[in-house]
Amino acid sequence: MKVSAIISGKRVETISASASVHDLVNSLNSHHVGALVVSSDGKKIDGIVSERDVVRAMPGKLDQLIGMHVRDIMTVDVHTCTPDSTIAELMKMMTELRIRHVPVVDTAGSLISIVSIGDVVKNHMSELDSERQALKDYVTSGN
Repeated sequence: MKVSAIISGKRVETISASASVHDLVNSLNSHHVGALVVSSDGKKIDGIVSERDVVRAMPGKLDQLIGMHVRDIMTVDVHTCTPDSTIAELMKMMTELRIRHVPVVDTAGSLISIVSIGDVVKNHMSELDSERQALKDYVTSGN
């Protein structure tokens, strides 16, 4: 199965690198997401920032966190996929790189969506359930 099957109608939220960490936390909370793509125009990917980045910025800097900006804690080496990438390829990338969010880009490299590990697991569970049901139907049909 391709990534295109799980991004249909899925919106990607972005934030500016100059936004405050306070704004970042509020955006993560209000959108109920674990990561935001950092972008100045909604198409070009400047980075990605997640709940994990916020937590990693806290030790020894908790008093400074309020004055920090997204650019201070974001990940700039962003791994992406395309709608034509397979779910298996995406699972392998996420597992090997230990990442939980992967932006989806078109052939020009413009941002079109984002896939989370939750999306991948949900899809995988659905595929397994379909296979289980097909096998059950096959066995009970006597063929």
